[in-house]
Amino acid sequence: MAPVTGAAPPYGLSKSRILAGLQCAKQLWWRVHEPGAPELVADPMREAAFARGRRVGEVARKHVSGGVLIDLPHDAYEARLEATRTALAAGAPVIYEASFRADSVYVAIDILERGADGRFCATEVKSTTSVKEAHLADVAIQAHVARRAGLPVRRMEIMHLNRACTYPDLGNLFVRADVTAEGEARLLTLPGEVGGLLAMLAGPCPEVATGPHCTRPRECLFLERCWPPRPEHHVSTLYRQQASALAALYEQGYHTIFDLPEDTALTATADRQRRAVQAGRMIVEPGLGRALRACASPVAFLDFETAGLPIPVWNGCHPWDALPVQWSCHREDGAGGLAHHAWLADGPGDARPELAERLLAACEPARTIVAYHARFERECIERVAAGAPALAPRLARIAERLVDLLPIVREHVYHPAFGGSFSLKQVLPALVPGLGYDDLAISDGALASVTLERLLWGGPAVGGEERTRLREDLLGYCERDTLGLARLLERLRGLAGG
Repeated sequence: MAPVTGAAPPYGLSKSRILAGLQCAKQLWWRVHEPGAPELVADPMREAAFARGRRVGEVARKHVSGGVLIDLPHDAYEARLEATRTALAAGAPVIYEASFRADSVYVAIDILERGADGRFCATEVKSTTSVKEAHLADVAIQAHVARRAGLPVRRMEIMHLNRACTYPDLGNLFVRADVTAEGEARLLTLPGEVGGLLAMLAGPCPEVATGPHCTRPRECLFLERCWPPRPEHHVSTLYRQQASALAALYEQGYHTIFDLPEDTALTATADRQRRAVQAGRMIVEPGLGRALRACASPVAFLDFETAGLPIPVWNGCHPWDALPVQWSCHREDGAGGLAHHAWLADGPGDARPELAERLLAACEPARTIVAYHARFERECIERVAAGAPALAPRLARIAERLVDLLPIVREHVYHPAFGGSFSLKQVLPALVPGLGYDDLAISDGALASVTLERLLWGGPAVGGEERTRLREDLLGYCERDTLGLARLLERLRGLAGG
């Protein structure tokens, strides 16, 4: 049956907007009625996520070959609908980005396959490595609209990445999971939910209480509009306090850490936080000096930066492996100073052999290698060794000398300015005033990761002055991490001695 396109939707509803509305009606109302809202402007992190999704979708088409691509601008709705109708009438066995509109909803199906019986399979491509609960609504919405447009969809699939896939053999890059039963169950309530969202959009902005839905299945872009500013040292900042325990504190009338009595049941770390906040001063436990003995001089301070690619590009790597492509090292020079060493890959090729050589030259003279959350550095060294097997024994000895400052700080020191977090971004400015990240163009690891991805795998579009600037920004950020570690250890030694 030829698809029935229907009238243009009054509010331009799409799959993504419906998913937003299913999470929170107020979020959808703002998306539709305030399309120019600053919250909707994509930041570098979201742009990177969109680019990854497009890339995975392009590769997925090659694994389901022989199709017709509806290669038109995403907002050329009428032209896309017409092109889909033409491809169906011509008997195309596979259509990529097949577009349909019905019941005031427009969708584009990633991969639409025609079966031998004339019925169709709708496949949603995801860059995750498993099927998520939220994916079921994705494919159910597409099947619902296609069916209402007159297309007999009999099967629903999620096509996701396969962590077992190992480069260079990408033949098993994807897993095709049949979610027809789960999708059909979701379709029992979906039409009514869509109707409710359309009715809601015709009225004023709805009142919706805040709650867990504000961050699940993903954090709402309008979160700050709904959540009022919390007072300093709110009980929610207690270190790793479970939701049930926090709810009990709320019920007892406690809102800030200042309110908590001394006999409140807390972990040792959270109780140290309570004592520091209520006293208005830093607390240092007596065992700090003993813990710091593990940092025997000469010390090297090490930090890696990685890029996580959904589609592997180096031998032996899997989807979403964290590829080590940059490191910084400050090493004590024996005269009270620090020597700085750094390395950043220069292109998309396998960086591990050269990285390993440079890393060993910088770190081998040190007796101790200090990191923050050292498990990450250890995993990076292991991945480097996998790509430079001749150097693996020497790299293993570097990993054996790793000492983690994070648990030393967490178990012995609390400053009220930590705010319940032991990330280096919180700890460093509190313990070493004036040495933070606010002056840097790149100020956190997540942004560094997507910047590395763009620099190394962005192709010819990234060149010239921009390439130079990105390299400088990345080198400056990674250097700040290891200089910060050196100053942090110096400060901790002073606290222990005092």
